[in-house]
Amino acid sequence: MMMIIAEFFVVILKVLWAFVTAGARWVVRPKEKSVTGQVCVITGAGSGLGRLFAKEFARRRAVLVLWDINSQSNEETAEMVRQIYHETETPIAKDGPVGGVEEVPAFQPQVYTYVCDVGKRESVYSTAEKVRREVGEVDILINNAGVVSGHHLLECPDELIERTMVVNCHAHFWTTKAFLPKMLELNHGHIVTVASSLGLFSTAGVEDYCASKFGAIGFHESLSHEIKASEKDGINMTLVCPYLVNTGMFKGCRIRKEIEPFLPPLSPDFCVKQAMRAILTDQPMVCTPRIIYMVNFMKSILPFEAIVCMYRFLGADKCMYPFLAQRKEAMNNNEAKNGI
Repeated sequence: MMMIIAEFFVVILKVLWAFVTAGARWVVRPKEKSVTGQVCVITGAGSGLGRLFAKEFARRRAVLVLWDINSQSNEETAEMVRQIYHETETPIAKDGPVGGVEEVPAFQPQVYTYVCDVGKRESVYSTAEKVRREVGEVDILINNAGVVSGHHLLECPDELIERTMVVNCHAHFWTTKAFLPKMLELNHGHIVTVASSLGLFSTAGVEDYCASKFGAIGFHESLSHEIKASEKDGINMTLVCPYLVNTGMFKGCRIRKEIEPFLPPLSPDFCVKQAMRAILTDQPMVCTPRIIYMVNFMKSILPFEAIVCMYRFLGADKCMYPFLAQRKEAMNNNEAKNGI
């Protein structure tokens, strides 16, 4: 009994210390780790946040492995990465054979592109095998690819619901199963889950998207605990939960106009820079903006009716309706053009 009481007090001390260290990160910025020469796989790299992640890792001289279902946009990202490699290339000064100094080319990272539909398990596994064979073992995995159906639940075809769940959630299982075994063997690696604030709290009209992001976060948290339980301290996990990002994915989404100036859509560049800071300092989770932490906490302690009142005040209860209406109108216009 005394042992349990003693252990309980030790746990309390560790919890308090965790609060102290977490608070210290807000005051003193931790040093960022180097990813030079490390192999980084980014899914959904052809556009949006995936393209910006690729550019940020390129500036840090990582070896980029870009996955996307769209070959053309993926190659466009790769060309941007090559340009960044060229701009950031700096020769290393080295003593010459006769006492002089000669310039030796610095490590030159490369970028590789692969067409991969992460919604298909076989495509993920076969592409992962190509990466291991042609590039080498993966150090960093960025699970970024995502889709949204843009339909109310009762109007959404089952195929689109399944597609949303598979790409936004199930694909994380498959990419992780493909690359995690070697990370565990080497006790080295970093897995990043790009989720959403809609995986922490939901809103009306995007049931499939919210469910997929809730699932991705649940997977990420469970995997984090499994890695901790296996005592592999060289493998890190980072969960990225941004508020609405101005990438066009949810074009038309609006909260109450009086509130919107205080909570505007996030700039994609700002979102990725905040995520990169978290990744490079091994931060377990980053919510952008920081008010998302508070909203998530309040959701956990407030009665449901209180949450509904807050949603209505903010205009968040029907914020997706303009977006859904635009998507429906666009689909109707396309059908009219095609003579359907």
